[in-house]
Amino acid sequence: MSIERIVEQALQDGYLTPSMEAEVGRICNTASELSIEEYMALDRLMGALLTGEVVVLPRKQFINVMEELVLSEAIARVAEIEATSDQTLDVGDIAAYALNRLPPLYATTEEGAQFQRSKAKEELQELISKQVSEAIDKNINRQPINPTPFGSSPNVASQLSSLLKSYAPEFEQ
Repeated sequence: MSIERIVEQALQDGYLTPSMEAEVGRICNTASELSIEEYMALDRLMGALLTGEVVVLPRKQFINVMEELVLSEAIARVAEIEATSDQTLDVGDIAAYALNRLPPLYATTEEGAQFQRSKAKEELQELISKQVSEAIDKNINRQPINPTPFGSSPNVASQLSSLLKSYAPEFEQ
């Protein structure tokens, strides 16, 4: 999308979204030189922002609490292993493996994040530990860490079908 089109949209809607703002920034950063039309559009946008005709929508900040919990577990376990052996483990691979097998726990406020942390520690700590342990075992044995739990079988469709049937046995055939 061009700067002119983004500015027209912002003026029409009365707001500039984070993605529109990012696109204008990307265009400005990658262009060797802006055209006079682009400068005029940016000037119109700046004027509209200053007068309040266009407002900037705030970015919604959120975190996945599960990432924090898995990283903490993985770092602690890897530190133990590396301190008592000559093994070097990849924390990123271990965390990614575990996160691909655990539910996300998103929060937008610190209160929400604290709630998610408490919930996870009560209900999911054993599962988190199990997934991190499995990832460490694969990393130690240098087995390829697959991005999905289906493995590398050429018959993924039948595996997926079996999985779905086990979760919904009464669903129509």
